[in-house]
Amino acid sequence: MPESRIALGLGCDRHTPLDTLQQAIAQALAQSGHTLAQVATVASITLKADEPAMLQLAALQAWPIRFFTPQQLAVIEVPNPSDTVRKYTGTPSVSEAAALLAGGQLLGLDQPLPMHALCVEKHRYRGADGKNATVSIALLPGSD
Repeated sequence: MPESRIALGLGCDRHTPLDTLQQAIAQALAQSGHTLAQVATVASITLKADEPAMLQLAALQAWPIRFFTPQQLAVIEVPNPSDTVRKYTGTPSVSEAAALLAGGQLLGLDQPLPMHALCVEKHRYRGADGKNATVSIALLPGSD
């Protein structure tokens, strides 16, 4: 039986340390029962395209990383939209929408994965540094 593949959607405060992002991902993976080796892609919002920890993480793990505009993310139906996220980013969801959109693109689809593909909806973690990170995990169909 082939191993499941997943897409990670990430959000974080500006200048979140790599360790905080890694801890958030480790917790979300533990919650879903997946491993780092199962990550097929990682994604976030274009506002984070220059976020050092995200770029370091993708390079360390050799993960392809994608960034979507607020407009691309805003049209994705998600289970946990946030007015606060919308206020700061222009979209009600970053991590959930990014995971669904990246998963769909990775499979060559013209649409995001359906909302039920999220096996971790919106895992929030606040690091010892006080910075927040959010991780969502979408299971790629046909890989479970």
